Amino acid sequence: MSVPVSQTTTLPGTSPGPMIRNAIKAALAVWFAAVLVLGASGVYQGPPGQPPLPVFASAVAPLLVFAAAQRLLPGFREFLLALDLRLIVGIQAWRWAGFGFVALYANHVLPGLFAWPAGLGDMAIGFVAPWWIVALSKDPDAAASSRFKLWNALGILDFVVAFTTATICAMTIANDTPPTIAPMGQLPLVLIPAFMVPLFVMLHVVALMQSKRARA
Repeated sequence: MSVPVSQTTTLPGTSPGPMIRNAIKAALAVWFAAVLVLGASGVYQGPPGQPPLPVFASAVAPLLVFAAAQRLLPGFREFLLALDLRLIVGIQAWRWAGFGFVALYANHVLPGLFAWPAGLGDMAIGFVAPWWIVALSKDPDAAASSRFKLWNALGILDFVVAFTTATICAMTIANDTPPTIAPMGQLPLVLIPAFMVPLFVMLHVVALMQSKRARA
């Protein structure tokens, strides 16, 4: 039996206290500040011909912390399950900004092997997001649909493809001959793989968690 979206977003007795909410805000602020400091100090600029391990580590570490927290802390997990699913989906609409990758390719800043799949993939997910907001508002069973699950899975897959093509570019394209992948390890672009990407992955995971509960 599927659960209406309104029930998954306002579960009685599961709203976290102010301490949990403030802890999440503080964690996001510290995370963002850490990426800024590391980016400004050049930590993310790896040696030529090597995979972008510092950027990869900065993206994976928060995901591991997130996974552990939602498994070990029941209050945090219930906070995630109580979030408004339409808001979670709506934030994904910002991925339409993936057009910027294509624009940077057109201006000979980023290589096409990375810019085209990363840009078009983000744009596709962002373009569909408003449709899902409408669907979730009109149909309580939309969250439990296989199409909603597929959309979230494709949103995560897009990031996997982007990191894969970025790694290939880093290992095969010299940094002294633009376009290269090097700008993705520098501010402000490094904020995308080191902060925005893992954050969007978390949102997709939360959406899938709520979808699973709705199908129960």
